[in-house]
Amino acid sequence: MLSREEYIEQAYFFRTWRERLDNATAAQELLVEIREEILTTTRLPMAIDFLAGEMQLHGRIGDGMQQLKHYFNPFQAFVVQMAELENTRFDFRIALEILEREAEYRSSDTVLPAALFVFQFECVARNRLGYDKGLLAISQDSLYPPNWKRWIERIRFQLGTVDFSDLVYRQSEQCLEDQKKKTGNEDLTTENVLFDRQAGRIARANMGKDPLYMFAALQRQLSYPAVPRPKPSSTRPLFDPQVELRFQRIESRMTMLEQEQKGGIDLTPYMKSPDGKSRPDFDSAP
Repeated sequence: MLSREEYIEQAYFFRTWRERLDNATAAQELLVEIREEILTTTRLPMAIDFLAGEMQLHGRIGDGMQQLKHYFNPFQAFVVQMAELENTRFDFRIALEILEREAEYRSSDTVLPAALFVFQFECVARNRLGYDKGLLAISQDSLYPPNWKRWIERIRFQLGTVDFSDLVYRQSEQCLEDQKKKTGNEDLTTENVLFDRQAGRIARANMGKDPLYMFAALQRQLSYPAVPRPKPSSTRPLFDPQVELRFQRIESRMTMLEQEQKGGIDLTPYMKSPDGKSRPDFDSAP
């Protein structure tokens, strides 16, 4: 884990980069520009210098982030690498927003492994980044203790055959309490408990349902960090209806002027009555 100061600057770095992507500025120049705004008391400016060099040499930064394992965690490098793949549907802006929210959560006073894991797992699931490589990157995060790492590596091979809500419930305090009531054995160990009682209750209530419902419930009830979602495309017309009508009239006049310059105006569209039938006077014309 880095210091809180480092994560605050990381969140600012990813947010500023995302907000300035639409500017007509090269990515390398953008990195250098943002570097000047970062606190020099952190190690982030040196990391940005390295990423700018990777951008200049290879046109990507995901591999560079992977080389800086002492600063960027494996999940951060994995998200950027997936966004940089050719023909990917994973928007680079969403990737930067994911890294921004993750850094913001890590900078908070209390960082729960359960909340961070659910956030990272939902990012992988919602954006279809691949469970195998995604969970492998998550398991290599230094935040997780050994029991968490073993569990994450184990469920890599269980996803698809076992419901994710069931996997969470089995490792919760709620499951342990239910087993004690069922068996009457009060000596059951708690060493495999990873999620608290409330998270276990939410997981049990969402068995057989879409996992996204469980993620939303955990965010509502336990304040787990929310995963960014792509903004829906606007369905509103490009112009105001009156402006659109004026554009159509101008376009019609331009078409008539072009036809006149080419040798004559085509009157065929105007030779029909409102009911779609040809007018008699035009049909009888020589």
